[in-house]
Amino acid sequence: MLVIEDDQEMAEAIAGGLRTARMAVDLAFDGSDGLARSLVNDYDVIVLDRDLPGLHGDEVCARLVAEGARSRVLMLTAAASSDDLVDGLGLGADAFLAAGESSPQPAEADPWQAVSEAASAVAAAVRAQDRDALDRAISALADAAREIPS
Repeated sequence: MLVIEDDQEMAEAIAGGLRTARMAVDLAFDGSDGLARSLVNDYDVIVLDRDLPGLHGDEVCARLVAEGARSRVLMLTAAASSDDLVDGLGLGADAFLAAGESSPQPAEADPWQAVSEAASAVAAAVRAQDRDALDRAISALADAAREIPS
């Protein structure tokens, strides 16, 4: 799997959860590096931030589709409007995870742990090739990402 995310803490949390589930994970912190890695390696899944430095996530997704990449693309973004959803899916993303502000969590809750656990569930569903479980895990990852303070 490849995580393309410029927020290093978020990227590490996602990768940590995936690695806990024994998934091989590469990280890229800008769009140009992420595109280069994704065109050289045949990743099963790419978690792609939409708002990236270097090369915007929309462009990364469009180029992956144009190059015939077979990776499933899970687009992650703080933009959560229905237009953003339509745009992201229209570019060829397989799922759209909206991360943003949500209700405050109690001090003892660790939002990064929730992201890590949800990422582990995504990895397990990919490994099991279980589409229903993957859909539930993606939803859980989106919910967990919304809890990360901005």
